[in-house]
Amino acid sequence: MENPLVLASGNTGKLSEFRQLLEPLGYQLDPQSEYDVSEADETGLTFLENALIKARHACRISGRPALADDSGLAVDALGGAPGIHSARYAGEPRSDEANNRKLLEALVDVPEGRRTASYWCVLVWLRHAEDPVPGIVQASWPGEILAHPRGEGGFGYDPLFWVPERGMSAAELSAGEKNQLSHRGRALRALLEQLS
Repeated sequence: MENPLVLASGNTGKLSEFRQLLEPLGYQLDPQSEYDVSEADETGLTFLENALIKARHACRISGRPALADDSGLAVDALGGAPGIHSARYAGEPRSDEANNRKLLEALVDVPEGRRTASYWCVLVWLRHAEDPVPGIVQASWPGEILAHPRGEGGFGYDPLFWVPERGMSAAELSAGEKNQLSHRGRALRALLEQLS
């Protein structure tokens, strides 16, 4: 029997990435929508607070262990923005294209070499809604913001996120390469190590 786990997210990109990493380890990852879990109100001021809120909400409603991720892009020249507002940076409805456009506008006067940024991911794993000792890890993925989008893969800010060690954008990486390098892949491997 696989270990059932609820992903406290409706993001299909995240679900796909997490499934690729978790299913070979015997975890059956279901989106929260399969348990009629609504989106939690993310009232935290940090990635960690929001991940805890989402995991607790999913556990409480589904009655199952939950994995929540809160992640986003922190651009140094923008004081860490868009940060916890990464998914809704350009407002509602959420749109990767609109978010990317707003980011490029915000950086229009920032020269190449001063456009450093990091993707951040905080993962929280709760066994039940009142779990007093959640599994918590955070990981980052440093890079730079390009002046123009490149590549068709990934999601979010990936077409603008330059990965210096590969000489390409995150959207130009294969899914396997991205899982190896990304903030989410690094955080998940650290969490599995912590829990094993």
